[in-house]
Amino acid sequence: MSSLATAGTLGLDPGVLARRIRHLLLKELVGIGYGHFGGSLSIVEALAALYGQEMRIRPDDPQWEGRDRLVLSKGHAAPALYAALAAIGTIPTGLLTTLNANGTMLPSHADRVKVPGVEMTTGSMGQGISAAAGMAYGLRAAGRDNRVYVIAGDGELNEGQCWEAAQFIAHHRLTNLVVLVDDNKKQLDGPTREICEPFDLVEKFTAFGFEAHSVAGQDATAIKEALVRARAATERPVCLVLDTLKGAGVPYLQEMAANHHVRLDDEGKRILSAVLADLDEGAER
Repeated sequence: MSSLATAGTLGLDPGVLARRIRHLLLKELVGIGYGHFGGSLSIVEALAALYGQEMRIRPDDPQWEGRDRLVLSKGHAAPALYAALAAIGTIPTGLLTTLNANGTMLPSHADRVKVPGVEMTTGSMGQGISAAAGMAYGLRAAGRDNRVYVIAGDGELNEGQCWEAAQFIAHHRLTNLVVLVDDNKKQLDGPTREICEPFDLVEKFTAFGFEAHSVAGQDATAIKEALVRARAATERPVCLVLDTLKGAGVPYLQEMAANHHVRLDDEGKRILSAVLADLDEGAER
């Protein structure tokens, strides 16, 4: 990995990396029997596109000054981020089995102090876009060309702070920052349209001064291509609204009404253990 890391971007196939991340993520959560399955699974392809192709990173040197930054604003999806960091070699895969255990390095929400490769401690909804804006503004002021990416949840956009940050980003034309919205149509208490109608997020971000696009959020290649186009933007910051499915890639979880945080019963453990067995077999071939 070190020779690839020296070059900056890893150049990994995002589809292959997505399968690896999803596999590790399921092992991580099925192993403890509970967790934020739904919103972690829906961002797997976004993480694969970012870490596999888009971001300049060195997996063996997560504090490298030349790195791009990712802020996981929806910090409860940290198990997916940890799985991605394990998939590229920043943290050991064996560490994933300690998720949320006493004394673990891997708490249930993203923690920049405990986990190498995590740029921002998140979990309090609405703060990540502001943090990313500050990073992007500071990097530009310092004359640096590092880029910043932030993954926000669709339910999280109920928070007014997100829109204050969006206005700041657009006003300062922070084109070194890309906002990715995980539009999986659900939040903690139910469908987003029932909790607080989001309306058209592409239109909303456009109205706030962004160049905004809808992207197939479970297609890692489509996300990669959208990120390439975003890198070329020079007039307005870019927002990619990812059309995703909560629990993506696992039919049992996709079809579950309340799949934000799931505590597996015996039937759930049986079903997901079978899914994992198939994935393990596929990984060996």
